[in-house]
Amino acid sequence: MANSKSAEKRIKINKRNYLQNKYYKTSVRTLIKRFFQTLEVYKNSPSTGEKENLENLLSSIYSLLDKGTKKKIFHKNAAARKKAKLTAHLKAI
Repeated sequence: MANSKSAEKRIKINKRNYLQNKYYKTSVRTLIKRFFQTLEVYKNSPSTGEKENLENLLSSIYSLLDKGTKKKIFHKNAAARKKAKLTAHLKAI
């Protein structure tokens, strides 16, 4: 229970930031899982549609990571590391 107005405001802000951080982190995690599932499908039977799908997924992951980094949800080096690993997996096939 908050004892002052500023403490009440801080509680509201923390809740807002928690929800925003959760959205970015879970979205990135989900897209990365989908990326690796699509990558496995592409490895087994390469097609241009799957390759396009992989590139679109990678683009949306990059976008979320960059936006999250801008809002200080992800550390810039952590985001760069994730992007580099995903790109390396894509280039390996």
